[in-house]
Amino acid sequence: MRPTVRHAALKVLRKVQTQQLDLANAQAQIRPRLTDRRDRALVHEIVVGTLRWRAKLDFVIQKASSRALNRIDVDLLDLLRLSAYQLLYLDRVPAHAVVYEAVNLTTELGKKSAAPFINGVLRTIEREMASQQLPARPTNSQQSDRSDVLDYLSITQSHPRWLMERWYDRYGADATIAWTVFNNAVAPISLRVNTLKCSTSRLTEELLACAVETRPSTWSPHALIVTRGNPQDTPLATQGLFWLQDEASQLIGELVTAKPGSQILDACAAPGGKALIAATHMKDRGLVVTADVRPARTKLLASKFKEYLTQSTKVVRSDGRALPFPPVMQWVVVDAPCSGLGTLRRDPDIRWKRTVEDLAQFAKLQAQLLQEATRAIEPGGRILYSTCSSEPEENEHVVRQFLHNNPRFVIERPANPQVDPLIDQDGFVRTLPYRDGLEAFFAAQLKDKTA
Repeated sequence: MRPTVRHAALKVLRKVQTQQLDLANAQAQIRPRLTDRRDRALVHEIVVGTLRWRAKLDFVIQKASSRALNRIDVDLLDLLRLSAYQLLYLDRVPAHAVVYEAVNLTTELGKKSAAPFINGVLRTIEREMASQQLPARPTNSQQSDRSDVLDYLSITQSHPRWLMERWYDRYGADATIAWTVFNNAVAPISLRVNTLKCSTSRLTEELLACAVETRPSTWSPHALIVTRGNPQDTPLATQGLFWLQDEASQLIGELVTAKPGSQILDACAAPGGKALIAATHMKDRGLVVTADVRPARTKLLASKFKEYLTQSTKVVRSDGRALPFPPVMQWVVVDAPCSGLGTLRRDPDIRWKRTVEDLAQFAKLQAQLLQEATRAIEPGGRILYSTCSSEPEENEHVVRQFLHNNPRFVIERPANPQVDPLIDQDGFVRTLPYRDGLEAFFAAQLKDKTA
């Protein structure tokens, strides 16, 4: 591994953990320094892997260190983490080279005096990799002590203990273990076909001609899951034939039964995938107003719609808590900002950023956005409320409080037969990783019954 790669990986990791940047933005800042695509891919693999397995790596480092983790300089701790990840999970760089590069990097960090400490910890990890004595998976999870299961989930499976307690209590040990296995797997690339330009079968054939293999989605009729190759590296990527969008996110977007001539407001629209799905259902005839309060996000939306040449999508900078629209929309989509705890497979950095206290803060904002959506809906119209959170405070609790405050709205069962297996007894759409093989999303379709 070249020095620029290991230094870049450390910089990205530090940006994520100290500057509260999300992983995508942190990598974007460092990308200009990495002109080789293979270097960028390796940096991504190291950073994502280190974040995904951070709790497990910390356990291993602590066992090999004479210092408590909270007494290790934060730069050096992240250096130990990404080096330990390479020792435990990557075999393309020999162990001695990983240690050598880490020791050299202490000089680049201006902390040369720490070189013996870094060398000693990593040599110990290398020597004792086969006997780390991590908490073992319970042989009988139903009869195992709760604390033992939580140790396994929070350390060996590297998830926040507070969140594991919640999932364990709601879903049980086996389901929670399966959920963490799902989160620790590499997420596949998923595409949404731009049906305004081509069919799913045609795109499948054209991708195959470019050595990209796909399979159809189980859940979404116009989604493709990449099994080999990278569609972004093909000439098709610049032709507007598809966009990248998580499979569960596509499924939520399909809930809006848009028709030619519909008027739809997407109140928290960035990055725009759900709005594009609505535009395709409308045959690009009608109006999809996409709103976001952040200038960078509205710029992203405008760029995306320009790329796909959609005529029905219009971008407006607007705060979803103070919408300037009259009650003329058939649909208002409130894809609310949330904790993101349902997307830990794709966004491993979220594991270590969220706390249980965050849930109430998100719920307050979500309630405001949902209430404001009522101002833009026409009589008999519908609101689609959705999150990518696993937690009830952001999901059914928000919806039930809304219904209590707004008796003119009722929960309506979505008309899409493809989501029938995902609808619970209360009419909520909920995807569960251990059951459905999808990220954890939530949606509620709310109809104004006054018409």
